[in-house]
Amino acid sequence: MKLSHLISIILISALVGIASNLSYSFLTTERPSQDQIDFKNLLDEDWEHTLQENPYFASLLGDLRFNNKVSSNSSEKFKSDANYERAFLDKLDKIKLSNLNDSDQLNYRLIKTSMEVSLEGRNFPRYYMALNQRGGVQDYYSYGDRLNFSNKTDYEDWFERIKGFNENVKNSLKNNKEGLEMGYTQPKLVTRAVVSQIESLLASSMEDHPYYKIFLSANEIIGDEEASEIQSRVKDFIKNELNPSYRKLMTFLKNVYLPNSRNSVGISDVPDGKAWYEYLVKYHTTTDLTPDEIHEIGLKEVARIRSEMEDIIALVEWEGDFNSFLRFLRTDPQFYYETGEELLDAYRAMSKKIDAFMPSLFNKLPRAPYGVIPIPMESAPYTTTAYYNAPSKGRPGYYYANLYKPETRPKYEIPVLSVHEAVPGHHHQIALAQELENVPKFRNHLSFTSFVEGWGLYSEQLGENMGLYDDPYDKFGQLTYDMWRAIRLVVDTGMHYKGWSREEAVELFLQNTAKTPQDINNEVDRYIAWPGQALAYKIGQLKIMELRDKAKEELGEKFDLKDYHDFILSFGSIPMNILEEKVNEFIENKK
Repeated sequence: MKLSHLISIILISALVGIASNLSYSFLTTERPSQDQIDFKNLLDEDWEHTLQENPYFASLLGDLRFNNKVSSNSSEKFKSDANYERAFLDKLDKIKLSNLNDSDQLNYRLIKTSMEVSLEGRNFPRYYMALNQRGGVQDYYSYGDRLNFSNKTDYEDWFERIKGFNENVKNSLKNNKEGLEMGYTQPKLVTRAVVSQIESLLASSMEDHPYYKIFLSANEIIGDEEASEIQSRVKDFIKNELNPSYRKLMTFLKNVYLPNSRNSVGISDVPDGKAWYEYLVKYHTTTDLTPDEIHEIGLKEVARIRSEMEDIIALVEWEGDFNSFLRFLRTDPQFYYETGEELLDAYRAMSKKIDAFMPSLFNKLPRAPYGVIPIPMESAPYTTTAYYNAPSKGRPGYYYANLYKPETRPKYEIPVLSVHEAVPGHHHQIALAQELENVPKFRNHLSFTSFVEGWGLYSEQLGENMGLYDDPYDKFGQLTYDMWRAIRLVVDTGMHYKGWSREEAVELFLQNTAKTPQDINNEVDRYIAWPGQALAYKIGQLKIMELRDKAKEELGEKFDLKDYHDFILSFGSIPMNILEEKVNEFIENKK
């Protein structure tokens, strides 16, 4: 999925910066210590800095002060952010943790962890590795999909942002030229996909141009005369400024960068790549597990899930072997819809079915609604089966379903995918976090990947409680998704740390899951472009399950699953080590 939780639209590297900035209203009945006052002021200042430096994020929150600005992708901005984080940590170190109340001690630990991990990541020049077929310089236009346009100022602001995106296209050309000289390149397969997407953008007629689409309906909002005037200016800018910038970037990528970029797929093949990957493992999992340890965990999980899959095959009395059963699932028409419309209807029906079960698993439900909509067709061929975008000011959360080639989207994936992306998965967890009260603002938007994606994968198992997998094929679909995340541990560490080829990664999927080749290839290419992120799902899920089983065993009849779920979601997104501490407190309090 794309990150939410700003995760669906903003790359994880950007998320760290957003997550590390703060503010909250100071609530206490006791006289605050000077350290508490200083801490509150520091968080308030940092939250304001966040909004200024992440203007699109501010817009999503309904703060329109920076509505005509964009974040720069320049190397200078990257280094400036590093200086800011060092200065912030210096100020934070002057505050004595023991002088803060209990809630602020948690806030202190979370902001310090987030900022330290972000600063550590500045040792690696990610601006040289920003090309990504699933989002980036070629589809800045998609940012507009989550904004509201209700007056002329909104359209003028968006036009100014398009101009800012144009500067970022130019910066991308500069960054990739420098990266190539320094030995930092993306693999050829990533570059080819980005080139193809830019070519598609440039081939668009003006009326179909992705950057123009926001303005097509402007006359319905601001009237024909004003709409026509701004539409004319936008067209001129796209034709004379934006398209030429994209054409220069595409020409360089196609004729210079691509021939000289890597044939290998692992980040370990760029300068200091192994250390970079070790950092990414730590960042995404919030653990001290090494790549080798995670690889071994993945192999054990693959073996365990494969055994459960064999049990399902025996249950349906399949007469062939495991691979023949997978071929049956991938090819038999009974498992596929003929049209995208039918597939979308099925996703929506499943989501409504799941909604009815939510009160059996939770005492508290979020106020924000969610919808189920298609992934835009211009990006659908290059992206995964689904993703989620969190609620923003005036807009619900959205569960995006991929309708491209419905003959490759099996019906048995629909239940497990829906519980992950919508409820009780991403929408439930992220909307609740956004609605937390009496916490610093950063807590509403903090996003530790292992918690967010670990919860999404844990939610897939909750489909059992809802009876979603009573059909053995649907159960096999759930196991396929669990296997998919287990294999991620093996192939992500394999490609980025152990020298695996892309073909080896694809083959492990083909031999152990019922996912179609279309999905498998898109997934493996995603891991190649986004090292380490895919590890968070299974590592987070295993920890949440371990803590649930521990609570259940120690509390016996006092254990209530709804209470457990409400409790672990009551803090927003937190690292795995802090989650474990909190669950231990939960157990002691229940006792």
